[in-house]
Amino acid sequence: MSLLSIFGSAILPVVAMAALGYVLGRAKDVEVDPLNTTVVYVLAPALVFHSVATTDLSGATLAGIAAGVTAFTVVMTVLAEGVGRLAGVREPILSALVLVSVFSNSGNYGIPLSAFAFGPTGRDTAVIFLTVQGVLVYTVGVYIAARSGSDDWTEGLKRVFAVPLVYAVAAALAGRELGVLPPAGSTLMETVGMLGNASIPLMLIILGIELARTDYGATLRTVGTATVLKMAVAPVVAVGILAAGAAAGAGLENRTVARVFVLEASTPSAVTPLILLIEFGDSTPVDGVTVSEFASTVVLVTTLVSLPAMTVLISLLQSGVG
Repeated sequence: MSLLSIFGSAILPVVAMAALGYVLGRAKDVEVDPLNTTVVYVLAPALVFHSVATTDLSGATLAGIAAGVTAFTVVMTVLAEGVGRLAGVREPILSALVLVSVFSNSGNYGIPLSAFAFGPTGRDTAVIFLTVQGVLVYTVGVYIAARSGSDDWTEGLKRVFAVPLVYAVAAALAGRELGVLPPAGSTLMETVGMLGNASIPLMLIILGIELARTDYGATLRTVGTATVLKMAVAPVVAVGILAAGAAAGAGLENRTVARVFVLEASTPSAVTPLILLIEFGDSTPVDGVTVSEFASTVVLVTTLVSLPAMTVLISLLQSGVG
């Protein structure tokens, strides 16, 4: 498949829906909070539950994805922290650098991208990646965001138990194990599937609206290190984790799942770190740049860089590299 074909089939649909959100955000004063609440508390849990409940992925594969995401998060955190300190980055920007370098936009960018590029298996893998990362971002991520700001970071840790994604996964796994889930073609499961599918375009529209509202200004000159870490180093780390797992006899046997793991880890910076930094971080500017300005600019730059980067990466992955 040519790069143009890959862009048209996998990247363009994602860009088009996000662009609609961007135009909407520029033209209208859209309230994002209700849309985001709908996704977090209704649509995304439905997507997660349906994907885990109906996936053909084995329990061992699901555990392998979870282990891989955890390992990826640990390695990228250590690398980003080390690079930031060597580069002389000061708090609170250092915490922001770590967060935007580690956590991928595996949800409203990665899920549709993986689905368009690798079909149902791609979507299921992306959903599991998102779920594990969601637990980590509301634990490890909250700690990193809060270490230079508010001392009340423990309140953020409690959020992991208030996010329905966790319970949706637990319910689906328990149902699979006990054999009590309704058939995949039943009315109940099809209804849940419809709700879950609605989350994909809405997440992309929300992403576009958020990008339309970001004030970038002079922060563009400060985001080079984070961009390189997220878009160049992260894919290498993901491939290294897969290789280490395979060498240890604990690799992901399903090659499509392994390739989607690399793709998800390579997506641009997530918006969630921005939310955590605003709530828990130190808002004191460093050289005239606040953590929120820094993080939002990294989201934009990595998203733009990802358009050609993801096209090339998908081409390599589909051709059997990785």
